[in-house]
Order: sequence, then structure tokens, then C-alpha cells
Amino acid sequence: MQDDLQEDLAHRAAAGDAAALDALLAHIRPGVLRRCSRFLPCPQDAEESCQDVLLQVARTIHRFEGRSKFSTWLHVVVANSARQTYRSLKRRSAEQAYDVPPVDVADARTTSVIAGSRLDLLDALERLEAYRPDWVAPMVLRDLCQLDYREIAGQLGLPEGTVKSRIHQARGHVRESLTRGM
Repeated sequence: MQDDLQEDLAHRAAAGDAAALDALLAHIRPGVLRRCSRFLPCPQDAEESCQDVLLQVARTIHRFEGRSKFSTWLHVVVANSARQTYRSLKRRSAEQAYDVPPVDVADARTTSVIAGSRLDLLDALERLEAYRPDWVAPMVLRDLCQLDYREIAGQLGLPEGTVKSRIHQARGHVRESLTRGM
């Protein structure tokens, strides 16, 4: 029932219904925040990414054509936004390192195994993106967003076999990257 409501709101919002867009954003916000938290261990970072996703949905809902489910389209937006937020935070952190004297701030990698693993994975995905950007989206959609191969193939416009191959290759590269980082 909730899925039908979300799909209906998305189609109406894509057609230009402002009230449907407002209702859609309110409806998806809790799930978007939960998904962003899977990527980003710090609640404030997840909240920032969530806000970016909601803004992105509001700005680009007119591009949603309904060829795939809205939830699949949303997974792509969430994954891209969370990864972009992470890159932005990393860049800001590097810039601040030159401007501000060092402050004792706990490193998530040492204070939380789960948070550290997420950050290591985001770093590995960043390295993978530099090596083979076409491998990142399939892996993120499968392993982090938990979409099935058929949904990923439809969303990316690729044959299912190509999706499976890219995920396999990406996992191998990320596994190697994580092993080297240990």
C-alpha cells in the first residue's frame, strides 16, 4: 500500500503537481535518511546527505519517466548523493587541515568498527571510480541499496549479464583495495 502511494505521488509530482511533490518528499524522508545513514556513519553527515537527496528529487522529479519504479530511481539518487557528500566532507577536511591547528577529534575508523568499515568502503569506491567508473553504480545498487540484478539492469539500461559481470569485477577490485588498506 505504501509503495503504491509513493509511486502515485511520484508520477503526479513528475507531471508537475506541487502538492504531490510536497507529500512525496515528506513520505520518503525517513527512508532516505535511513539509507544515507548506511553510507555515512555520522548522523549530521547523513542528515546533510538526506537534505541533498530531497533537494535533488525536488529539482529532478520531472525527469522521472516511470520506466522503472520510483524506489529504484530514488536508490540511485541516494547512493550518488551519499557518495558526493562523503567526497565533499573529505575535501573540506583536507582543506581545513591546512587552515586550522590540529584538534583531537576521534577518527571513526578507530572508534567504531562499523563506521570505520563504511569509511574504508567509501574510500575503496572512490578508488574504483577513478579506475573504472562504470563498475561503481552496479555494485552500489546491488550491495548497498540491495536492488536485484533485473532492477539494476533496467535502471542503468544494461543487459543483466553485463550488470552481473561489472558487480563481480567491482567486488574483486574493492576487496583487493580493502585488503591492501588493512
